[in-house]
Amino acid sequence: MSDTATLRKFKRERFIGRYLANPTVGLLDRLGIRSALISELETTGAKTGLPRRVPVTASIDDAGAWVICQHGQRAGWARNIAADPRVRLRRGTRWYTGTAAFVPDDDVVARARSFTAGALATAATAWTIKALETDPISVRITFTPS
Repeated sequence: MSDTATLRKFKRERFIGRYLANPTVGLLDRLGIRSALISELETTGAKTGLPRRVPVTASIDDAGAWVICQHGQRAGWARNIAADPRVRLRRGTRWYTGTAAFVPDDDVVARARSFTAGALATAATAWTIKALETDPISVRITFTPS
């Protein structure tokens, strides 16, 4: 994909996320409707210093979580992590505190497949990542003990 096409795709995806998808997920969350597939990532704004929350799909294990940043360093929450790697991640009603780090050598496609179980869910996840990505990078969140 050319740089121009990638930039157009990024702008389109950012618009959809910012004005349609993320507000819808936020509204459903305020109504108490949560999906097991969606977690909420809280970063500290790089410019404002204020908490910023974004819905993400996360794969949580005993020591931390994996998240895929579909737009790489262009994403607002990625810029926030670069400025301050301390994050919080909410799954359901539980909050986890940790430190996020970009893992550029990780296989994003394989990582995305590990987020789900079952052939149909795995295929759907892989298709969604491919459809929405512009410059994906894996992010590892290492939890800090409570």
